[in-house]
Amino acid sequence: MHGDSGEGRLKTEADEPGWEVDPDDDWGVAVVATVGRQLKLRREAVGMRAADFGIAVGYGEDMVYKIEGGKRIPQPEYLDRADEVLGAGGLLSAMKEDVRKVRYPKKVRDLAQLEAKAVEIGVYECNSINGLLQTPEHARVLFEAAQPLYSQGEVERMVAARVARQSVFERDPAPSISFVLEEAPLRRPLGGTMVWRQQLERLLEMARLRNVTLQVMPTRCEVHSGLDGRIELLKFADGTAVGRSDGAFSGRPVSELRQLRILELRYGTIRAQALPPWESLALIEQLLGET
Repeated sequence: MHGDSGEGRLKTEADEPGWEVDPDDDWGVAVVATVGRQLKLRREAVGMRAADFGIAVGYGEDMVYKIEGGKRIPQPEYLDRADEVLGAGGLLSAMKEDVRKVRYPKKVRDLAQLEAKAVEIGVYECNSINGLLQTPEHARVLFEAAQPLYSQGEVERMVAARVARQSVFERDPAPSISFVLEEAPLRRPLGGTMVWRQQLERLLEMARLRNVTLQVMPTRCEVHSGLDGRIELLKFADGTAVGRSDGAFSGRPVSELRQLRILELRYGTIRAQALPPWESLALIEQLLGET
């Protein structure tokens, strides 16, 4: 039942890199500390030593102590096994939902929470394909190419976070989402032909959704309003909005009307300068035909 730790070997930190708690993430620290405390209390209540418990769930004693001490984020499988071994009747397994919310880096989680509330999302992306549109394979190649190098565990954690953000497309009612992507990144065969083809097909699939508008900024457009970098605009049901741009306000998120108007002017101009949606689709189909 617990033999997936491999030939009886207990899992260590080397087996699950990237699951440390970010000390600057106050909410994450509090959630993981609470979960760890509950695990410890339940283990002690049944009179089980940490080493014996570790063997039962397939983890080393040091990992058990770090999870119980709130130093590491427990994997969902860990909570399921702990629930079974300690006879918790589903109480420990139920904490998976809280842990799931903190397993992603704070900045990604914050962005995902804003996107989940927005009724309108507008994005101009200059150097890559926007994260909401990336296939998992495309995202993995990007993270693996980063310098300094991420560990494989960190890569997988960030890929999972990126895919989780894409649940914004499944909302009902669906938000209105517009993208403007540069032509050059669409021509870059990241990850090889198969990954590149899958990514182009994904763009076509998303562009055909009723609530999505996708435009391409052609390389032949020598000068346009997005040369300062990426722009994001999120608008909410209560009339408020948040925006961010690499080339304005030191890259910080802004919500004051005066600052938002500047970003909206830039984004509106970029959309006017880009290819219209039907021509953008035709360009992506042409690129797909060339792969």
